[in-house]
Amino acid sequence: MLKKILVGLAAVILLFVGFVVTRPDTFTYQRTAVLPVSADIAFALVNDFRRWTDWSPWDGLDPQQQRTYSGPESGTGAGYAWVGNDQVGEGRMTITDSKANEQVTIKLEFIKPFAATNTTTFTFSAAEGGTQVVWAMSGENNFVSKAMSLLMDMEAMIGKDFEKGLATMKDVAVADAKKRAEAAPAVP
Repeated sequence: MLKKILVGLAAVILLFVGFVVTRPDTFTYQRTAVLPVSADIAFALVNDFRRWTDWSPWDGLDPQQQRTYSGPESGTGAGYAWVGNDQVGEGRMTITDSKANEQVTIKLEFIKPFAATNTTTFTFSAAEGGTQVVWAMSGENNFVSKAMSLLMDMEAMIGKDFEKGLATMKDVAVADAKKRAEAAPAVP
């Protein structure tokens, strides 16, 4: 009897492992929003990590979060690291490529609660009513990630955060555009 149970359990485990390995080896999650501002205003919010505290969906999760910045203030080579509570974890980001008002590519390294390295890309393009911003994250699915994808919808979870961040970015960008307009000299 015990032998039959063990054989059955082994079969279930093999089926599970077999199914997990058939999951995609890579992932890409992305969300898009149109911000009613020029590309340079939207771009500036992403290209300078110090501005992320104004719109990041994760920023308010830990008021005690420790942040450090490295490299240039913005653009290629700029770095940002954080250490926070269980909701925020620990990680770092480095801008690996920056094309003014067009695209920012970031190496995103998670350290805690799990280790992973992904690529995040923000793309800016002209759209009716302003600037279209596409926020995308891509990476590799290891075995654990593939198994987790069976239990939780990572695309929906990450997508929800991206949507929240883009909505806040829109509000901040509109406020920045208003400040810029108010500071501009009056044209006679």
